[in-house]
Amino acid sequence: MPRLRCRPGGAGVSDRRSAWAVVIPAERFEAERLVQHDVLELAGLTDRAGPRSGDDVLVVRDEQTPLVVAVGRVSPAGGVPGHDPDDPDDPVAGNGGPLVVSYLRRALDRPVPAADLALRGPVTPIPGETFRRWSGRVAAPGTRRSWLVSVDLPIEASSAAEAARVFWSYVLELGPRELPAFVSPARNELAMQAFVLGAEANQDPEEDD
Repeated sequence: MPRLRCRPGGAGVSDRRSAWAVVIPAERFEAERLVQHDVLELAGLTDRAGPRSGDDVLVVRDEQTPLVVAVGRVSPAGGVPGHDPDDPDDPVAGNGGPLVVSYLRRALDRPVPAADLALRGPVTPIPGETFRRWSGRVAAPGTRRSWLVSVDLPIEASSAAEAARVFWSYVLELGPRELPAFVSPARNELAMQAFVLGAEANQDPEEDD
């Protein structure tokens, strides 16, 4: 039998990890599609009875049919005074810190519909069986290969060095919300695709007619 520990203010809980469905706000979801992150930090979602370090997480969009967009695990919230990352009873959430989820697998581009996932707010406890069923449908990353990614900008400058500086200034100022990225497999530039706001975009105006 698993040992039981007592969390502050309540009954004992199993040493086994708990599982949760955590809603990602629409604007944050769009931001996650623009820039790759190792962790997802969400503020204002946790309380003393909420997720603990090591718990399993389904990251979902709260649509009419919930969409699983990632699988993760709760990580210790850094910078919380007195926080012990090795203590499973440390109430990180109760200290008002952000909920920090380390990504294990992502489905940002192809979310997985989870029709029977009943959400009861931004953070919902779910049975381990439910977590395993839906996390198993989020595919593991495919084989990694080399890609060529470019951002093409017409730059007016008095020298090549100045043009490089102006280019990076524009990139920093405009970022992925304003600039398209052109992506092709290495050694196959004819298969180039354009991505705008994290999604593939049609760059042939004749196809829109």
